[in-house]
Amino acid sequence: MSIFARPHYTSEITNFIEQMKEKKPTLEAEQRAGRALLWDKHLDRSLLTEYSEAKVPQQPYVYQTRVK
Repeated sequence: MSIFARPHYTSEITNFIEQMKEKKPTLEAEQRAGRALLWDKHLDRSLLTEYSEAKVPQQPYVYQTRVK
């Protein structure tokens, strides 16, 4: 036995999450579906390059009006 061995400990939050998963086994699948709606998108690389080329450079100080 190692001198650094600690007794098994789980935090309150870990216990809470485990209880939620036991009560609702579809929770992780629902989370993945929600993530797919917002984040997991397939991007068109050609459109991304067109968007970056079409950007207008911003003034150094945005709130200053142009003086000619």
